[in-house]
Amino acid sequence: MLLRPSALSTWLATLVVLTAVVVAPISMAHAQGAARGPSGLPLPRFVSLKAQKVNLRVGPGLDYAISWRYMRSGIPMEIIQEYDNWRRVRDAEGTEGWINQSLLSGERTAVAAPWMKDAGPETYVMLHSEPDERARLIAKLQPGVIVNIEGCNGTWCEIDVDGAHGWLAQQEIWGAYPGEAFR
Repeated sequence: MLLRPSALSTWLATLVVLTAVVVAPISMAHAQGAARGPSGLPLPRFVSLKAQKVNLRVGPGLDYAISWRYMRSGIPMEIIQEYDNWRRVRDAEGTEGWINQSLLSGERTAVAAPWMKDAGPETYVMLHSEPDERARLIAKLQPGVIVNIEGCNGTWCEIDVDGAHGWLAQQEIWGAYPGEAFR
């Protein structure tokens, strides 16, 4: 089929508009984290370990080998996939495996700057009294410390750690997505 130049440009313009109409909602849904797992909850999402001892398995079931054992509750995990009652998770160090959903909690926790663990003994993450880097310093946290998150505003997270209450820059934790706001 041969098209005149004006018809060709009209056809191309229509194609561009249709592509934008189809692609834009998909891109916006992904950017807003609207992907849902079979549970109806968003994927990916952060949770924490509920139990003191949790086995990380190589597959979704008790018949699969244990690849790792966590020995503390409250460790943050990122759920990246769901299958039946099993959740494929990733920890702050990038280790992935499967955990039964009954061993996970919706309580939000985070790890303070795990990527800075080997930066030296004088490396700290600063806990402030307000969501402002000029605010009064409450505590200096060593990288790798686990904190409880009360909420985030997209830039700062309000946290509790060993009785200290304050604000950490959201970019300095693993346990909340960049720009994520929740209460």
